[in-house]
Amino acid sequence: MSEPTKDTRTTVVVITHNRRTELLRTLTLLRDLPERPRVIVTDNASADGTAAAVRRAFPEVLLLEPGVNLGAVGRNLAVRHVRTPYVAFCDDDTWWEPGSLRRAADLLDERPALAGVTARIVVEPDGTEDPVVKELRESPLAGPESLPGPALGSFLAAATVMRVDAFRGAGGFHPGLWLGGEEELLATDLLRQGWWLSYVEELTVHHQASKLRDSTARRVLGLRNTLWFTWLRRPLLPALRRTLDLMITVPHDVASARAFARAAAGLPWVLRQRSPVPPEIEQRIATLQRARRHSSARRYVG
Repeated sequence: MSEPTKDTRTTVVVITHNRRTELLRTLTLLRDLPERPRVIVTDNASADGTAAAVRRAFPEVLLLEPGVNLGAVGRNLAVRHVRTPYVAFCDDDTWWEPGSLRRAADLLDERPALAGVTARIVVEPDGTEDPVVKELRESPLAGPESLPGPALGSFLAAATVMRVDAFRGAGGFHPGLWLGGEEELLATDLLRQGWWLSYVEELTVHHQASKLRDSTARRVLGLRNTLWFTWLRRPLLPALRRTLDLMITVPHDVASARAFARAAAGLPWVLRQRSPVPPEIEQRIATLQRARRHSSARRYVG
């Protein structure tokens, strides 16, 4: 049997910060993919020798060094250099399974209204499914029959292949959110432009969480950004109800207090940029919120 040919439809974009070891492993696995995708790395001001290591071991990778930690906006910077129709997002501790990028590009080729496809996530080294997969697989949203899987209201950047034109047309990741649940705002803007997002069971991403991850700091950012998203895009009454619900249900600890304080400090710019979604999109958001109420993958703990 002949070897699979290179697939030139998709570029892989990786953002990293002070995770040299994890990034080098991911780049090795991406280089070995049968699709042999072009890879772009945005190094968010690492101080551990990441950039030098990438230049030395992976000269074929386009390395971007903005000099500051851009967070998720580092992906926007990388996408400016993408010349393929599709971009596969990847974190420094995740990697795509062989064949998944080719299949994702096929699905997007066949469905011009589909902005992105999100893969099943397998947690390594155990080989178990990430708890969020059940939520994706059981999405309550209705979508056209042409979708390759359940319709989604958001996506996971580390496990999604996206149409570049859709990403650029929606403005990419919002710089105000920086990092932490930043996908929800972009997904909502894609949906109100008429795009669809879908979970696809046959696509797979592997995730071996970095030991350098600060779960409490990520929780603070995630809760702050959930509040900012709520006030940026949801109509007044749902925004008030969601804010009150979060005040009641999140852990009453220092991390949550810090998140609410940071969210309040950002209200001036958030309210200036506020643009509530129309009723049909708000209905989707509310449907997802109800479905996630008891999700183990959506708790603000850690």
